[in-house]
Amino acid sequence: MTLDLAHKALKKYFGYDQFRPLQAEIIQAVYDKRDVMVLMPTGGGKSICYQIPAITMDGVAVVVSPLIALMKDQVEGLSANGIPAAYINSTLTGEQTRNVENALLAGYVKLLYVSPEKLVSQGFQPLLKRLKINLFAIDEAHCISAWGHDFRPEYTQLRFLKEQFPEQPLIALTATADKLTRKDIIGQLHLQEPATFIASFDRPNISLQVRPGQKRFEQIVDFLKKHQRQSGIIYCLSRKGCQDLASKLVAKGFKADYYHAEVPAAQRSKVQEDFTNDRTLIICATIAFGMGIDKSNVRFVIHYNLPRNLEGYYQEIGRAGRDGLPAEALLFFSYADVNSYRDMIEQSEADETQKALKIAKLNRMFQFAEAPVCRRKTVLYYFGESYDRNCGNCDVCQNPPQQFDGTVAAQKALSALTRTQEQVGMNLLVDILRGSQRREIFEQRFNEIKTYGAGREYTFEDWQFLLSQMLHVGLIEIAYDDHSRLKVTDEGKKILFEGKKVKLALPVPKAKRAERQPRFQEKTKGQELKDELFERLKMLRRSLAQQQGVPPYLIFSDATLDDMSQKRPLADADMLAVSGVGERKLQLYGDAFIEEIRRFVLEKSGDGSRVAGGTQLQSWEMFKKGRSVEEIAAERDISPVTVISHLATMYERGELIDIDRWVSPEEVDIIQGALGMFSEPYPQKELFEHFEGRFSYDKIRWAVADFRRQNGAAGA
Repeated sequence: MTLDLAHKALKKYFGYDQFRPLQAEIIQAVYDKRDVMVLMPTGGGKSICYQIPAITMDGVAVVVSPLIALMKDQVEGLSANGIPAAYINSTLTGEQTRNVENALLAGYVKLLYVSPEKLVSQGFQPLLKRLKINLFAIDEAHCISAWGHDFRPEYTQLRFLKEQFPEQPLIALTATADKLTRKDIIGQLHLQEPATFIASFDRPNISLQVRPGQKRFEQIVDFLKKHQRQSGIIYCLSRKGCQDLASKLVAKGFKADYYHAEVPAAQRSKVQEDFTNDRTLIICATIAFGMGIDKSNVRFVIHYNLPRNLEGYYQEIGRAGRDGLPAEALLFFSYADVNSYRDMIEQSEADETQKALKIAKLNRMFQFAEAPVCRRKTVLYYFGESYDRNCGNCDVCQNPPQQFDGTVAAQKALSALTRTQEQVGMNLLVDILRGSQRREIFEQRFNEIKTYGAGREYTFEDWQFLLSQMLHVGLIEIAYDDHSRLKVTDEGKKILFEGKKVKLALPVPKAKRAERQPRFQEKTKGQELKDELFERLKMLRRSLAQQQGVPPYLIFSDATLDDMSQKRPLADADMLAVSGVGERKLQLYGDAFIEEIRRFVLEKSGDGSRVAGGTQLQSWEMFKKGRSVEEIAAERDISPVTVISHLATMYERGELIDIDRWVSPEEVDIIQGALGMFSEPYPQKELFEHFEGRFSYDKIRWAVADFRRQNGAAGA
């Protein structure tokens, strides 16, 4: 199969003109019947990678999804786009399950969503063998790996798929997996020479902010006042913390609720539904909330407490800004958070290896919070992606620390690490550099290496501060599968052996590490108009959603409304040019949104604002009321030629106008017959000269408008 079919499906069903990075390559690999490993951040478009092949290939795709809520949202979203999809899980009655099975066997379903438990059950196997399966997709594939941050034993049973269905391609997808976890996923699922795709983890639309935990509630209230009418999630460490914070926010007048594992199932479902439908704007939740939420317009994620690890942090903040519009991630941290997590880990039933791994990743998370290094650079390096510049969209970049030439300090640390054969962790390395009398140093004879005591000029805390930076900029890395020992990276070897320079932030006392606040820019008049229309379109969307009993994002996403408020489509052809508007959505909602945009444009044109398309609409509204071209020109103080141009533009966009009063069908045919000698925008002066004045400018304008209307080139 070729990608031409995939591009057509993308536009028809999803309303997009282009694939995002790597999507086309992944789809082609599936078409080529290859197993595929996909690492793509939340909001990067993972679902499209298997949904498009499922739609365009014969048969049905079986999608493994860990949460019932996520299945429901995905199926509702696909159905809203005109794609036949279904799920089988414990929420269905026996009759409903049989109906889905009959639809599957009849070939009426293109995507089937199931849980891993359902897929591996004995009772489900006969149905699987009767289906014409075109591919298997394993979502949240990191759940199969004990090295991952969200290990789920039931996922390990999915290895049977390649044993029983060796000919069907299997695509494993995850948003959070380090190198060790990716390798484990491939091995556990028995993927055969998979095509591996690692998308950029950069989410430039998300502003990353980290602040010390003092006066968290007061800071959150100030933050929320600047984000009125926006949806967001606040993650808390404890269940009680969720409830207390939600109650305090409600008392302050915010539409907030709470969600955690001990909330009754019916109440959890209602909380999630209210959030999805924008009835509740703020959810205070434990990490139990989020994976099942297919909501693209979350504008902020706040961590009231330090997350357990960088994988979890990045997955959780990735729930903001999935529509590509600006979003914010705000993290609070304190030593108390770290101590609480340490106690939880130590008291857990995990084996010692798992405990050590979790503590090492917790330490790395705390180092991230304290590091004076571009936040984005730090996170991207953690996931194996190089990022040479500073992002400019995090608290560190907006208030950069004082730096110094850290090459010598880095070389001392790298040399000491190399001379220990990379057999030490961070604290022991610091002790070696400072010439400590620690027993382990003498037992392993590290006191005999050349760099023993070479870093006495820095305190223990200073060295931790410097080594954390070296970790975050990719000079060293932690080998979690080797007792969390430090290793020198290729980039580090350039510093040590090739004389490459490195700048580091000057060590400063913790008490003086200033809180970094984001900078704000004032909006332009054009941005204010766009934002006002955006809010009106959101209100219309909410009204339609309430009438139909569906979540607002299933009508149009915030990103689509944003593009709509920017382009201000005034006709069907214009609306199809809006990103996210496909044929089905145009048919269902196009008229309502075009009417609202026209109202807005007319209102703003009437009060003197210069709004694109406004002047044409004003002339058209007057013409519809029976005014002549001359009357419109006189009343609006413009020329009749300009009025004709306005009406011709509206005719191009699909409005019903009898153009015979200005140009005959025979004249239209003659003028259009000459258009092949010219190109858009078909210059009227050259056409006038071509016909040696035989046809007036008005006749030429109408003939060109008719040509554009008939050939789908309205507004060109």
